[in-house]
Formats: sequence, C-alpha cells, structure tokens
Amino acid sequence: MLTAYVALQLVVQTRRVLVWMVIALFFAIALYPAVDAVERRLTRCRRSVATLLVFTVTVVVIGALVALFVTPLAQEGTRLAGRLPTIVEDARTGRGPIGDLLQRTHALRYVQQHRDQIRSFATGLGTPALAFVRSAATTVAGAVAIFVLAYLMVLEGPKMIDGTLALTDEARAARIRRVGAACARTVNGYLTGNLLISVVCGVLTYVMLLIAGVPFAGLLALFVAIADLIPLVGATLGAVVASLAAFIHSIPAGIAAVVFFIVYQQIENHLLQPVILSRTVRLNPLTVLVSILLAVEIAGILGALLAIPVAGMIQVVLRDIWAHRDGRKLRLPMRGDKKFDDTAGAVESTH
Repeated sequence: MLTAYVALQLVVQTRRVLVWMVIALFFAIALYPAVDAVERRLTRCRRSVATLLVFTVTVVVIGALVALFVTPLAQEGTRLAGRLPTIVEDARTGRGPIGDLLQRTHALRYVQQHRDQIRSFATGLGTPALAFVRSAATTVAGAVAIFVLAYLMVLEGPKMIDGTLALTDEARAARIRRVGAACARTVNGYLTGNLLISVVCGVLTYVMLLIAGVPFAGLLALFVAIADLIPLVGATLGAVVASLAAFIHSIPAGIAAVVFFIVYQQIENHLLQPVILSRTVRLNPLTVLVSILLAVEIAGILGALLAIPVAGMIQVVLRDIWAHRDGRKLRLPMRGDKKFDDTAGAVESTH
C-alpha cells in the first residue's frame, strides 16, 4: 500500500512532465516510419541525419501551414477588433443583428438590469499579467521539451528497443515487436485519419459560411476544424457555435448552416470515419465514451484527443494476451497425441 501511495503521489507531482512525455511519444510514433524510410532510401545516411532531416521538414511544413492560416486570420481578427466597438454599441442600443436578437430574447433588458453584477463578474475573470506571462512561458517550455523528447525518442528508439529485447528470448522478443508494430499502426492511422477529417470539415465549413456571407468565416471554420478533433462532442460543439454565428448574421444563413452541419455530420459519421479509421482503430461506441470520460478527467482536452489511440493500443495488447492465453490452453494435451498434433498445427497457422 505504501509503495502504491508513493507511486501515485509521484505521478500527481510530475503529471505535467508525464503529459509532455506522452505527447512526445505520439509525435515520435508518427514520425518514426518517415525516419526509417529516409534511412533506408538514402545511401550512407546515418540515423541522426535522417532524424534531423525529417524533423526539419516537419517544422518547415508546420510553419508554412501556420503562416498560410495566420495571414487571413490576422486580417479577420483586425476587422473584428475594428468593428467590435460598433457591435457592442449596437447590441447595447438594440440595433443590428445582435441587438435585434437581444431585443427579441429580452436579454438586453436583463443585461441592463444586472449591469453591476455582470461588471463585477467580468472584473473577477481578469487574469493577472504575471500569471499570463507564467502560463505563456510554461507553454513555450513545454513545446520545446516535447520537440526535444520526440527527437531523442526517434533517434535513440531503436537502440533502446533492441537493448531491452535482447534481455528476453527470441519468441517473446518477436511477439513484443509484433504487438508494438500493431500499436504504432493504430496510433498513426488515428492521428492522420482524424487530422484529415478535421481538415475536410474546416474547408467545407469555410466554403459554406463564405457562400452564406457570414462574417469572419475563416475564424469560425478554424474553430470548427479544431473542435472536430475532439471525439464525439467536438463536431457538435463546432456546429453549434458556427450556426449561432450564422443566425446572428441572418436567419436564412442560420438555417443553411444547420442543414449543412446535419448533412455533413451524417456523411462524416457514416462515410468518412468508417473509410478512414476502420482499418486502424476498431472500437465500439461504449469503449470510446468510457475512454474519453476517463481521459478528460485525467488530462482535460488533451486526454480527449488521445483517448481513442490509447484505447486502441490497450485493445491491441489485450487481444494479444487473450490469443496467447488461448494458445497455451490449446497446447495442454500431451505431446504425441493426435489431438495435440492437430491443435498445434491450428495454433501455428493462426500465428
């Protein structure tokens, strides 16, 4: 009991570093095949050079994508900041789409009657500058630590794996390699598939909002794409926010947004996800829901993002353990018996 308590306290005290290590591990798993491919294809290419090349390309691609999105988002953010005083004034006086909506729902009267309480609440939400700076510094330190950890995991991973497996017998080492490869395929398939689905969702949302004339379509589409990364509830959350923004613009735009998200979510649930994820992660809805609830409680939004691949890896391990136990049970008959020979042949054919 004392050992378990000490271990639990150690995990609690170092949970931030452990979260960084988990994120770095997923990045390393995602980039590991690319490093192996570069090392094999380029003659006389050492693993350190291949790892550095892959990580450099990854950083450049991420930077290019960020720059591609940041420019229009910065423009829309500037427009929003310039129009914000007018929007607030219109809302306060009951003019414009927002003001008209507040008037119809009697929200403006409530705000005017409880102005002091709202101002007090808003004042309490203010974050001290020192806490904000500390949070920003922690985020930057975490990003650097994750990058370095992932780099070292990919670089030193083969040596560590070979050294650890050398301590076991050949059959067990082969089994561990097989299970590890299956877990890596599960993680890679989920990460790439989920990212692809979110990109499709964001692009289609942007096109729909642009056609409907909803302002700040880029910001809304980016929010929808990021929210869509969260399993189960993310797509609904993004759809609700984008639809509300469309209704504020105009009722026809809001109706069009609701119809679009209903149709798109049916296509995503019944076409995109089965096609993209069926070959990599096979989990029933109950397992997905339980995994997400537990992961959110442990690691928040990050836990929700990583819940499904972690559950998929656990499923792969449990299936292997179950199959291995069944194999041992099948070998119970004595050697030389016909039943033993038939059973052993069947077991060998399954492996």
